[in-house]
Amino acid sequence: MTAEKPRPECGHWIGAERRYCKADDGVRLYLPGRRCPAHTPNALKGLPEIPPGPGWPAAAWTTHSPLSASAVFDERAIASGRRRSSPHVYRAAQAAVAKKEGRP
Repeated sequence: MTAEKPRPECGHWIGAERRYCKADDGVRLYLPGRRCPAHTPNALKGLPEIPPGPGWPAAAWTTHSPLSASAVFDERAIASGRRRSSPHVYRAAQAAVAKKEGRP
């Protein structure tokens, strides 16, 4: 026997009727919660829905940021002793640089 997964319901509060909408057809997740097509944020404002687009490019999450590059330079500066730091940070930086360079 397989248990059916309950369909998501619209969580919009209809104040005049003092109840939740609870429609389960075409429900999508928005910032205020799950909404049916009649209660999306744009529908409540009287605006047309935004058509679905291609989304973020595939490489958007794999691109290295300058912040991660600066962390590598900082680790090397600490490990070389050119930048002042506490002894435990110095040892951790030396270990991180050695690991990246393949040293034991």
